[in-house]
Amino acid sequence: MTTTLTSGSSATSRSRAPRPLAAVLLAVGIPMFMVTLDNLVVTNALPVIKHELGASLTDLQWFVNAYTLSFASLLLAASALGDRIGRKRMFLTGIALFTAASAACALATEPWMLITARAVQGFGGAAVMPLSLTLLSAAVPEKMRSAAIGIWGGISGLGVALGPVIGGAVVDGLNWQWIFWLNVPIGILALPFVARVLTESHGGAGRFDVLGLLLGSGGVLAVVWGIVHGAGDGWMSAQVLVTLIAGGALLVGLIVWELRTPNPLLPLRLFRSRAFGLVNVTTFTFGVGVFGSIFLLAQYFQVVQHLSPLQAGIRTMPWTLAPMVVAPIAGLVVDRVGARTLLALGQAMQAAALAWLALAIGVDTGYGAFVGPFLLAGIGMGLTFAPGATVTMASAAPQDQAIASGTSNTLREVGVALGVAVLSSVFSSYGSYLGGQQYVDGLAPAVMVGAVIVAVGALVAVLLPRRIVPVS
Repeated sequence: MTTTLTSGSSATSRSRAPRPLAAVLLAVGIPMFMVTLDNLVVTNALPVIKHELGASLTDLQWFVNAYTLSFASLLLAASALGDRIGRKRMFLTGIALFTAASAACALATEPWMLITARAVQGFGGAAVMPLSLTLLSAAVPEKMRSAAIGIWGGISGLGVALGPVIGGAVVDGLNWQWIFWLNVPIGILALPFVARVLTESHGGAGRFDVLGLLLGSGGVLAVVWGIVHGAGDGWMSAQVLVTLIAGGALLVGLIVWELRTPNPLLPLRLFRSRAFGLVNVTTFTFGVGVFGSIFLLAQYFQVVQHLSPLQAGIRTMPWTLAPMVVAPIAGLVVDRVGARTLLALGQAMQAAALAWLALAIGVDTGYGAFVGPFLLAGIGMGLTFAPGATVTMASAAPQDQAIASGTSNTLREVGVALGVAVLSSVFSSYGSYLGGQQYVDGLAPAVMVGAVIVAVGALVAVLLPRRIVPVS
């Protein structure tokens, strides 16, 4: 299968000698690592934050969802703006905003303050994640691109791996505020390095689709808000029903508008590619099932077995460290083995691991029972990152690669937000935080639902074309 990419003439850049691959990978990888780290670094500190800020279960969900929702709602906008004002410029803006918002998170003294700062953090992350892949693809020669994307996936996996451990170590050794203070020096040091190493580039320069942004962002926010509040307020309550219906109507309006406007925020032509459509369905189910389960599993060792945040983070390392090793290997072999094989296998392994955990977990379950499913899930996650990114970029023309990356990241992050909301609703229907057994009673069915969702993604991945032909 040939998945090498070409940076077409539609992307303009300044004439400058190419930078070493290591420097480029560091320039795009350090900010992406910082953003990825924050996806999970908070989850291990949730029990402590819950106690110190007097937060409710709904607050805990919004500590995660405020970040992922703002992140998801502005990914497309950040990608589109990057095409117009410059991808490197937008990337630098995102790093600066993320760094400043991290300081605001650390200074929060009330749940609403932390939720607000997390939302602003998400705005910054939205400019970093998709453009890191676009800038990398533009800077790396064709013959090295699949391997570079594999390393990029490994850096992302490192952020996933170290999130729970760093969160636990910081909470144990200092206090929870330092999980956010750590971002500040990293961001400050990254800004001049990125400005020096990366080359500016642009994509298509049409009129910015303001109405598309409002429809898409409003629809996503309304739908997820309704799901988050459904379990507590009742799925048939007036406010939940009205919010869900309004959100659905806004998303339908987005599709209708994007089909008519000459400069859409989300070019629906991307979905004419069978590979692009299917890989994004797999990306979405991955976000829902895996990260929705992680949100609850990350708290198990503290709530049920009364371990410290650091002890809990160390116990999840067989899961979280595996992608750091597996993702670069997947990037090296994807051209020979095929993205379809790796993605389908990775999703199937994660589904099996989640089902295994749901059946094995109990109040007194020994740690040895977790090692096997954690390793299986971690290997499956590593087989997802690089092949998914490779298919996404190969399925889009060069001028559409930024928006394609933004679309893929948007769907994954919406999946993360929906996964946390849906699986938390399942958890609340069967269990609670009132005791160890009550927590397990809710956790087991929630994780089993996550396993079923990921299994659907594995079946969808099987339908991918055997050979992905890059769009020129």
